[in-house]
Amino acid sequence: MEPKGVNLEGSVVVVTGGASGIGKALVERFHAEGARAVVVADRDVDGAAEVAASVGGTAVGCDVADEAQVKALIDDTVEMHGGLDLFVSNAGYVTLGGLEAPNDEMTNMFDVHVMAHLYAARHAIPHMVDQGGGWLLNTASAAGLLTQIGSLAYSVTKNAAVAQAEWIAITYGDRGIGVSVLCPQAVESNIRANSPTAHLLEADQGFGAAGVDGVMTAEDLAGVVVEGLADGRFHILPHADVAEYVRRKGDDVDRWLSGMRRFQQRLYPDGPTPADWLTG
Repeated sequence: MEPKGVNLEGSVVVVTGGASGIGKALVERFHAEGARAVVVADRDVDGAAEVAASVGGTAVGCDVADEAQVKALIDDTVEMHGGLDLFVSNAGYVTLGGLEAPNDEMTNMFDVHVMAHLYAARHAIPHMVDQGGGWLLNTASAAGLLTQIGSLAYSVTKNAAVAQAEWIAITYGDRGIGVSVLCPQAVESNIRANSPTAHLLEADQGFGAAGVDGVMTAEDLAGVVVEGLADGRFHILPHADVAEYVRRKGDDVDRWLSGMRRFQQRLYPDGPTPADWLTG
């Protein structure tokens, strides 16, 4: 039973990282599209409560790096609302740095960008299969299909998030489980403010490499997400140029790598090393 897409009317939805930015915009748009119940999960409990109150939803404090908390979020949602149609695993953050960065930067980010998606799938899919189907939307990044200049950990973990979603889509697609990965470039949100080293990007570079094709509002992104879910697309690409970049990478990876090195040089003409980006 291959999944065909998401009908939000009358659905039960969970959004992690829902207190601000992309998560908040998704909560508001899902509510506008007729979702029956929206659960707003975030470590920022007060922020989650404010967003939930605005849509008549439910707020839950949740650290997505803690499997027990993710399991409880899912089980409680099913018990309270009688099912779970869409789980949006959206929490994330960014750092700057390369080989010189401490090991825990990679492992901590892996917990949020990869393991959190795994926990969501592990505990949501059994409920979804029992009810006849469901959908997982994992926020990754264009960096998950390409790379992120200046951030080794972000690049690796976002690529891993996409690979994991591919595996789940292949493995569980015939059991009614749909999977989408949201892969935007720069979006107006507070991810930089909440990220340990992102402030080291110089002001005139804005969002750095991610902002080269413009910065999208979270509200506009939410509209693209709704369309992508309705169509049942695996890749949801709010910035249309990303599809072309991915095609070029697939056609000739060596040429793509050379182009990315030239792009890096254009962004940082004085030639800062990754260590410079990390330490300022």
